[in-house]
Amino acid sequence: MLKNLVPVTKLIGTIAFSFWALVFNTPGTLIGLVVAEVVILAACGSFRRNVKALASLCVFAVFLGIIQLLGGGSLESAYVTGLRMLAMTVVFIILLTTTRLQDLTAALVKQIKIPYEYAFMFTAALRFVPDFIAESKAVQEAQSCRGLSVSGNIFKKMKNYMTVIQPLLLKSLGRSETMALSLELRAFGSNEHSFMSNVAPRAKDYVLILLMIAVSIALVYGRMTDYSFISFIAG
Repeated sequence: MLKNLVPVTKLIGTIAFSFWALVFNTPGTLIGLVVAEVVILAACGSFRRNVKALASLCVFAVFLGIIQLLGGGSLESAYVTGLRMLAMTVVFIILLTTTRLQDLTAALVKQIKIPYEYAFMFTAALRFVPDFIAESKAVQEAQSCRGLSVSGNIFKKMKNYMTVIQPLLLKSLGRSETMALSLELRAFGSNEHSFMSNVAPRAKDYVLILLMIAVSIALVYGRMTDYSFISFIAG
């Protein structure tokens, strides 16, 4: 169902969920938001291929919570910090796994009226993240076969990782030169741009957008009147 929505609806949904994560200030509500996002991800059939990413985000959330505790924060504030980061990042995974980048570019240009050059730079950066991660793993495996060890103290690890960063930078420079040449041959920067995808919102998109706006207004009202969202709905 989520894959049938147009990209602009998913973008607004991503902003809405991130906004709700900022409004919620208790561990219980944030846990509910994270669970809802994971359920949506599973319903889209993208849970299994993103398990490692979710696990990494959970580890980072725990790390942020520990930093909050070490900085003098309470246990509740540590939970809120980690869960808030988790809620704001999982929703971006949902966006990227359910939306084609070319459709996202078309939505940014045609619906949100962002200049094509900026929209292309944004989606191109997202497109090359998986390639960069794959190349990083390949370089690490190649260096390990040559006897590189990443064990030891943090300074030794940083020194050893320099042998991984250098070939990655060279590969990135080569890819950027290839892309620049390809864009030049395709007349990148011209004033006319055409898109194959139809990204205009439909009736169900407008309904969902209005619903998310209504929920956001209710949450803000609940915070301003010092009530929780549940008590506001019940009252």
